[in-house]
Amino acid sequence: MGLPAQSSKYITAKDKDAVHMDLSVIIPCKNEAGSLPNLCEELVRTFSSREGLRLELVFVNDGSTDNTSHTLEEIQADKRLTHTVVVTLSRNFGKEPSMLAGLQQATGDYLAFMDADLQQSPKTLLAMYDLLIAHQDECDVVAAYQSRRKGGLRAKLSSCFYGAFNSISETRLEPDASDFRVFKRCVAEALLAMPEYSRFTKGLFSWVGFRTRPFEYEPDKRYAGQSKWSLGSLLHYATTGFVAFSSVPLLFSAYVGALFALIGFVYIIFVFIDAMVLHNTPAGYPTIVSLLLIVGGLILLSLGIIGEYLSHIYMEGKHRPIYIARQIRRVDKGRASERGVTTNATAGHEL
Repeated sequence: MGLPAQSSKYITAKDKDAVHMDLSVIIPCKNEAGSLPNLCEELVRTFSSREGLRLELVFVNDGSTDNTSHTLEEIQADKRLTHTVVVTLSRNFGKEPSMLAGLQQATGDYLAFMDADLQQSPKTLLAMYDLLIAHQDECDVVAAYQSRRKGGLRAKLSSCFYGAFNSISETRLEPDASDFRVFKRCVAEALLAMPEYSRFTKGLFSWVGFRTRPFEYEPDKRYAGQSKWSLGSLLHYATTGFVAFSSVPLLFSAYVGALFALIGFVYIIFVFIDAMVLHNTPAGYPTIVSLLLIVGGLILLSLGIIGEYLSHIYMEGKHRPIYIARQIRRVDKGRASERGVTTNATAGHEL
């Protein structure tokens, strides 16, 4: 199963002699020591009712600076959680690389992404899994979306982003859809076959296709800590999405250039008639300054758009690892195994 063309670059734990799992839950963590114990308690309480369900929890420690590492050690020592994986990244690489790292280590026939802050309930996760199992002949992905998004600046910016993205990209995003979703192994293999450095998972899920079923949910309050997404990081993430899935912004300078050329041609005719026929002396100075400011600003904006694309091409051309894991520790029914330094390109090989 999978996409052989990319197997040399993206080799997953599924390809190895790993313990066979039914559901792998991938949980990126950054400074979530306050939430993780309660999250695990909720997961145990929720999934204990499903006897025979082989559950694997894949935690990715994304450069946490609090007590997350020690908390994850305690979680792996918990006898109730028989199958756990902790991927410790060498520094903070971001949520997208963390999701890729977890995806490469997951061994389940079904996989899920969820956050560690308890805003996404394990009960909702189980309901999504049950829905996918019940309709596995009809859909491949169950994606959660917020039924009612709170107001405020972020909500308005989010709506603007989805509207702008869908208007300029052939890849359509469902408004208010989140990374919180359950999907089949075939979808995971397709995602792993996407080699780009600047990853935008929401867009990747849409681009690879597959049958997706929406699942309405209302997020709970964050249990502890603060959101890791600042307004600046959200804007950067949105820019990555635009650049990764649309080339329309590159046409901006061409369209604006053509528009201003037309305006300039009309303005020259107006000045000529005003001076030669009406014998009016053009003021000149305010017009020139205004045009210089407008055209200069548009030129810099166009260069900035081109520069954003060039920066992504530059990073892709370096072929640097998307993430570096300092350690990967797997516990299966009390039996622990560890690996040292691992990257996305060597995730299935012993170094």
